[in-house]
Amino acid sequence: MRQVVLDTETTGLSAAQGHRIIEIGCVELVNRRLTGREYHRFLNPDRDIDEGAERVHGISRADLEGQPRFPEIVDEWLEFVRDSELVIHNAAFDVGFLENELQLMNHPKPAITDHAMVLDTLSLAREIHPGQRNSLDALCKRYTIDASGRDVHGALIDAELLARVYLAMTGGQAALSLDEDESIDVGIGVEVLVRPRRNDLNLVVIRASDEELAAHEALMDKMQEAGPCLFRD
Repeated sequence: MRQVVLDTETTGLSAAQGHRIIEIGCVELVNRRLTGREYHRFLNPDRDIDEGAERVHGISRADLEGQPRFPEIVDEWLEFVRDSELVIHNAAFDVGFLENELQLMNHPKPAITDHAMVLDTLSLAREIHPGQRNSLDALCKRYTIDASGRDVHGALIDAELLARVYLAMTGGQAALSLDEDESIDVGIGVEVLVRPRRNDLNLVVIRASDEELAAHEALMDKMQEAGPCLFRD
């Protein structure tokens, strides 16, 4: 299962008002592991940047002089995200800007869903934590993701933080990398790595005591106070 966690920075809040993308950051997950592969580009928008937007991301128009324009990088970016699931926080915003860029250059396939699936982590967070703040900052605090190196918003650092939040929010890593592992299909196109069974191991099973079981249940109760507990049921 290949996913690409994506974030953008823009000149302002609305593509309909002529605002443009100035930064794209992507990190790759394969079978719910960060692979180290990433895609990152600054872009020349050929227009001024709103003061409010510049305060958020710290990128000035002067910083972008000499950077490529979107049509110059579109093929390499589409190659990076092709046939993946894009994981985006508030996906409507980023997808709207990306599709606007594709439309402006008259791309034959301007719909993002022609190239990749899309998962909106903001909608997912609202389902898991209804009535709570679900910004990326709030989720980093809730899941104790270290965001101390993030002085301003940036597409690549925000994509990296979102990847860690997404893994924590959806139950951590799905599988461990093991020696002599093999791949099995568990349905809906998802493969999980498993170690072949060995019969030459003499394993001792130590069962939990009543006190340990009670302590475990108390911990689950405490976790459930913060939202649905994925370790129950």
